[in-house]
Amino acid sequence: MPPATYIRFSDLQSRGSALASQPVGCASASCGSQEGPDELPPGVWDRIKDHPCYSESAHHHYARMHIAVAPACNIQCNYCNRKYDCSNESRPGVVSERLTPEQAVRKVLVVAKRIPRLSVVGIAGPGDALANPDKTFATFRALREQAPGLKLCLSTNGLALADHIDEICALGIDHVTITISALDPLVGARIYPWIFHGHRRYEGLEAAKILAGRQLLGLEKLTERGVLAKINSVLIPGINDHHLVSLNREVKARGAFLHNIMPLISDPAHGTVFGLAGQRGPTAQQLKAVQDECSGGAQLMRHCRQCRADAVGLLGEDRSEEFSLDALDALVPSFDSAAHSASMRELEADSLAQQRARRGGGESLPESGLSVHVAVASRGQGRINQHFGHADEFQIFEVSEQGVHFIGHRRVDLYCQGGWGEDEELPSIIAAINDCHALLVAKIGACPRQELAAAGIEVDQRHAGEFIEKAVLDWFADYSVRVTRGETEHRERGDAALRQGAFTAAA
Repeated sequence: MPPATYIRFSDLQSRGSALASQPVGCASASCGSQEGPDELPPGVWDRIKDHPCYSESAHHHYARMHIAVAPACNIQCNYCNRKYDCSNESRPGVVSERLTPEQAVRKVLVVAKRIPRLSVVGIAGPGDALANPDKTFATFRALREQAPGLKLCLSTNGLALADHIDEICALGIDHVTITISALDPLVGARIYPWIFHGHRRYEGLEAAKILAGRQLLGLEKLTERGVLAKINSVLIPGINDHHLVSLNREVKARGAFLHNIMPLISDPAHGTVFGLAGQRGPTAQQLKAVQDECSGGAQLMRHCRQCRADAVGLLGEDRSEEFSLDALDALVPSFDSAAHSASMRELEADSLAQQRARRGGGESLPESGLSVHVAVASRGQGRINQHFGHADEFQIFEVSEQGVHFIGHRRVDLYCQGGWGEDEELPSIIAAINDCHALLVAKIGACPRQELAAAGIEVDQRHAGEFIEKAVLDWFADYSVRVTRGETEHRERGDAALRQGAFTAAA
């Protein structure tokens, strides 16, 4: 192993300057996950168009799969406890079954046959992919041979990343995610109790210094080799919330393609250090505020679902229980390259149609000066196609004269349970979206519609089946006209609750 790498936080800007002129993906802050083929540099769209984590539009159409072949980890995070597992929970590091490379490959072949929209296979734990390099790369080598049409990607804390760049590139792993929640060692020491590097255990400030240096070195090497790098950061209020803005600038200077700022999940039941200590996670609005403050730095990913390390399906859904080891015994593994390519072409056509819808609506929006949030119920394909009672999350869009932009999602408790509406769930659902002026759904019952209206949230079910962006723009055009004519009173929403931190957490 190479010697430990130390950095001073004050030296970060000078270290990044050499790479700032050669970013791997985009030359401007406007480029990123919500852009389409017309806005991206040549070749970049082809690399992200079917990756649901790297393209916001792709996540409506393409499925991903995480395979749990990497149980060991070389660092300890105060927000992580890999011993806890609840099959209904979406949280990094959580798995129900650990797999050998052979079991993982068999499972991928079965899933690819049963879920034609599967485009990406990644290794994200439950420990660290590169703390288990033999298992990780044995799995990737077999998949490259047996399922050549699938994209391969991995997630890592970055401690060992620089040591494996050659093998990553040799296998054609073109997307790597690095979790970096702090670059200032004083901040990092509050997040990472220890690391294990070079056959030694380091703790506290020393561990944080080494980890930050190794993470940046790995990112720089990825940039030099043309690999797309996404940075994940866990937002921990009171610890790194203000620090993440400078971190965003530093990873951009080193060529990071995307920056994903995720909310801390700190349920005490998980047994994490932060959870047991009462460290709270951010509210949805606090998360958005930090993301907005990073404007002008690395382009942000806002559609992350903080997936399990064995997640299967579209982002926002998990079908892993369908493909347990016991279930695999009755299923035949196979990969049909021609059928997979045909499926990818169909999905690309759907994705491009959604891109056109995003640009095709709202050409004649009135100059109202309004900017509002709209919540949407969708089960995929980029359309408004979900019943209010069946939604366990709402996608949130900001819409104005300048267009419509995805800003995040809010998880909620199911309103319909056992075939009946649970009115006691309505207050929490309304609280989750009470900064929105409207909710667009495929269908909704009279009772929740009335309660939402009483809370000042306009419900619209006229756009069932339509592409989200077009429907949101059409609703906004109508709303702006009504406000201009005095037919509807425009009210600013959520300001008091935001100041009080009263919104439900995104996680």
